[in-house]
Amino acid sequence: MAQEIGELPPPGSAAESEASGAREYPGEGRSNGTCGGDLAPEPPEKAAERCPQHALELGWFCCTERRPVCAQCLSRGGCQGHRVRPIQEAAADVRNKIVDQCEKLQLQSAAITKYVEEVLPRKNVASCAREVLIQRLIFVRNVCENEEQQLLEKAHAEEERANQSILTQRAHWTEALQKLATLRTYLVGIITNMDDCDLVVSIQKECLTEEAEGILEPQESEKLNFNQKCVHSPLLSRLWASAILCCSEDIHINERTIGPLLALSEDKKTLTFIPKKAKGYPDDPERFDGWPNALARESFQKGVHAWRINVEKSNAYKLGISYSSLQRKGLGDEDRLGYNPVSWVFSCFDKKFSFSHNSHHQSVELLKCPTQIGVLVDFEGGELLFYDPNSCVILHLHREIFIAPVYPVLAVADQSVSLVQ
Repeated sequence: MAQEIGELPPPGSAAESEASGAREYPGEGRSNGTCGGDLAPEPPEKAAERCPQHALELGWFCCTERRPVCAQCLSRGGCQGHRVRPIQEAAADVRNKIVDQCEKLQLQSAAITKYVEEVLPRKNVASCAREVLIQRLIFVRNVCENEEQQLLEKAHAEEERANQSILTQRAHWTEALQKLATLRTYLVGIITNMDDCDLVVSIQKECLTEEAEGILEPQESEKLNFNQKCVHSPLLSRLWASAILCCSEDIHINERTIGPLLALSEDKKTLTFIPKKAKGYPDDPERFDGWPNALARESFQKGVHAWRINVEKSNAYKLGISYSSLQRKGLGDEDRLGYNPVSWVFSCFDKKFSFSHNSHHQSVELLKCPTQIGVLVDFEGGELLFYDPNSCVILHLHREIFIAPVYPVLAVADQSVSLVQ
C-alpha cells in the first residue's frame, strides 16, 4: 500500500533519509544522526522553522492542538478540520497579551512601590508607640519624683515642727516638775521643823497657793501631733489605690450571714435583692434576719487589703467593712450598716451617695455614678478608702485606727451587686 502524504516514513527507510535530507537548512550540517543537525553557534540570521514531517515552513497555528503547523498538515496531515489561524496573527495576539501582562505588572509594581514607600512607613507605628510610651513613663516618673520631693520636704518640716513643740513642752513641764518638787520639799521642811506657833505665824498660805496654781495641768494640744494633711497627696493616693487594686483580694460572701431578702449566687460572688423573703434559709446565729446585709468569709487585721464590687446594676446598695460584733437580729441601728460604731460603709440610694459611720452621714458629690467601686483598708496607715478604678477618682477617704479584725460587708435593696474576682 502506498504511503500517504503527511505520514511519517518508517524508521531507517529511504523515505526517512530523504525526509531527513529535505529538512536540512542551508548552512547546517548533520551530526549525531539526528534530523536537521545542530545549529551553528551564533548564526547570522535565524532561518524560518519548518515542519518536521513535511519540511515546509510553519506558517499556521493549530488552535486545537496548540502548536505551529504547515500547510501540508492542514490539508493532509493530522490537523485536518482543526481550527487554525495564521502564525503571524497568533504571534501578534501573544505579543499583545504579553504587552498587556507587562502593563499589569508595571501597574502592580507601581502599587507595591507606593505601598512600600508611603503606606508601610505610616503603618510601622510600633517604634512611634514605644517612643510615646517611653515619653509618658518619663513624664510620670518626673512628676512622681517631684511629688516625692515635695512630700518629703513637707514631712520633714512638719516632723521638725512637731519635734520642736514636743521639746518645748518637755522643757516646760520638766521645769514645772522641778518647781513642784522644790515647793513640796519646802513644805515638808516646814511641817517637819517648825512648832505649831511658828508654823501658824510664818506660813503665808496665799503665796503658796498662788505659786502652786501658776503651774497648770497638762492638756492635749494639736500642735504636738503630726499634721497628716500636710503630706496628703491626691496624686499619690490615686496611684497607690490603682496599684493596690491591680492585685485585689478574692472575696467570697458568707452564705450563713445573708439576710432573708437576698439571694446568693453559686460562686458566692453575687447578691441579688428579692422583694419577698427567700425560703429555705436555716436559722443561724450569724444570719441577718432583718436588714438585707451580708458579710464576707474573709477577714483582715493587718497590712493593706483591697477588693472591688460591681454596682452598675443596682441603685440602692451599701459596701464597706465592719467588725464581727455587728448585731445580726432585728431592725435596730445596731444591725443597720453605718448606724453603729462597728461599721463603715459607702452608700448609694437613688443616685445619692454618702459615707456613714455611727449614724454620722457625710454626703459625697459625684459627677457620674460609678459602675465599679474599690474598697481599700490600710491598717498601719489607719485609712479606709473608696475608689472608682474606671475613672481613677477617690470617692471618699476615712481615717480610723481599727482595733479588731474587719470583714467586707455588703447590703443591696435593688437588683444585684457582685464581687469582682
